[in-house]
Amino acid sequence: MTGREGRPPGAAPGDRRVFDRRLLRARRDRAAAKTAQYNFLFDEAARDLAERIGGMRRRFALGLDLGCRDGAMARALGANGRVGALVHADLSPAMAARAPRPALAADEEALPFREESFDLVVSALALHWVNDLPGALIQIRRVLEPGGLALLALFGAGTLAELRADLARAEIAETGGAGARVAPFLDVRAAGALLQRAGFAMPVADEFSVPARFAHAARLLADLRGMGEANALAGPRAPLRRAALARFLAAAPAPYACRFSIVAMTGWKPDG
Repeated sequence: MTGREGRPPGAAPGDRRVFDRRLLRARRDRAAAKTAQYNFLFDEAARDLAERIGGMRRRFALGLDLGCRDGAMARALGANGRVGALVHADLSPAMAARAPRPALAADEEALPFREESFDLVVSALALHWVNDLPGALIQIRRVLEPGGLALLALFGAGTLAELRADLARAEIAETGGAGARVAPFLDVRAAGALLQRAGFAMPVADEFSVPARFAHAARLLADLRGMGEANALAGPRAPLRRAALARFLAAAPAPYACRFSIVAMTGWKPDG
């Protein structure tokens, strides 16, 4: 979500991608070995999705977990009896290797599954990194059976607003301008319309917040790297200068409080 990096490898002049997926995959691969230490947000999102599934009368025979990491969704579902089997997929091969079987490395931007393969698709905090969210939603609808459910959690627009503002303030004070240091996130007001645009019926979107406190701001930055969620914006980007980072860290209160907004999107593939 944030970081000090300059232009990511592979980004060509005029590249219109928002995110560098290759860079993101490399970050997730590096984070995989210690992912259990940084799972609190993914566990929270997975628990929320599992509660929604648990409140339904329907049972799902075969689900797909997109962005599975090390299996947070499977842990949250536990033995609630609502999902018969779950296929796990992650952009990162190293993450997928830590998930329950069956699991595979798969890109959310190019799903490798046949049409109508699943009656449930869930995703706990992975789709905020796709370059074409409407296109990803269309692919999700394609792999769902008629009457199937998509239940997706993404970081929302209020996520890390405090960090975004504090970094910009420090950078402006040092250089007179501020670069993009925190990724853009989905506005809940647009989420339902995106589901409808992708062809889902009965689209619903709501939002909840997860407040967090870190011993100091440097701990937050370290945890974001540990999650594999550091800044993966594509295109030319000047690195954050050490003086600006030092100013930010010196001015940041301790403990450092911030908020993560989570948008939950629900949509059904039309039946027939």
